[in-house]
Amino acid sequence: MPIYEYKCGKCKKVFEELVQGTEEKKPKCPACGKDDTKKILSNFGVAGVSAGNTCTTSCSGGSCSTCG
Repeated sequence: MPIYEYKCGKCKKVFEELVQGTEEKKPKCPACGKDDTKKILSNFGVAGVSAGNTCTTSCSGGSCSTCG
């Protein structure tokens, strides 16, 4: 189940909501209780290679291998 970020149009509070399945119902704001909410673009993290570490992930044929 994905977690989406929403912003209330009334009080401007930003909050997260766990969405079940393909549910498209707008959640109510936990601060003011209004349903004037809009899904917003969230920040996300990405794991990467740091300086001096040349380890990469390789996936082929349905299996993945990583540097250990």
